[in-house]
Amino acid sequence: MSRLYVLVEGQTEEAFVRELLVPHYARLGRFLTPIIVSTSPGYKGGVVSYAKVKPQILRLCKQDPDAYVTTMFDLYALPTDFPGKAAPAYAANATGHQKAAFLEAELAQDISQHNFLANLMVYEYEALLYTQPSMFAQWTDDASIVPALSAAVAGAGSPEDVNDSPQTAPSKRILAAMPGYQKTFHGPLIACDIGLAPMRQACPHFHAWLLAVEALP
Repeated sequence: MSRLYVLVEGQTEEAFVRELLVPHYARLGRFLTPIIVSTSPGYKGGVVSYAKVKPQILRLCKQDPDAYVTTMFDLYALPTDFPGKAAPAYAANATGHQKAAFLEAELAQDISQHNFLANLMVYEYEALLYTQPSMFAQWTDDASIVPALSAAVAGAGSPEDVNDSPQTAPSKRILAAMPGYQKTFHGPLIACDIGLAPMRQACPHFHAWLLAVEALP
């Protein structure tokens, strides 16, 4: 049996962990607990400052050394004080996968705890929903949304390659195509409709994270 705390950015990611990952890994003897990061007293959600997030990671690692701690943070719009974000080597990385791997290594080194597993989503959690754009159809009367999201994936090459500009990041494209999209409501429901196995097949960085979770003692 292993226990894993998953530090997430908000309610959408918390629901994703609770609805998809928790039951799946409970069957494998791994018990996951999602925790939303605190941004200030009484407020939760969003990695607005690494200086505020680091103490939370360290506290979780140290207060329960027999458990593991991992992160589910978006690569998109990480704060400038995030480990490695300002390094020339980061800017030189060409793909989201390379950037995420570089920052994950920097984060792991900065936290430096034996029970910590660094993870970033490429580029956002919403990229997972591009695994099967057809699943959006039942949540809207606008027939154009599925072709729009499918075209974004086809143009990028894979869900995790949908890029990260303020106009074209995964969540921004969804909102542009479906103005009624509600992140905390539709996101987890569509993810559940898609299922974990197709996401893992389409999103290699996400799959690698889950493989690392499965390899924990």
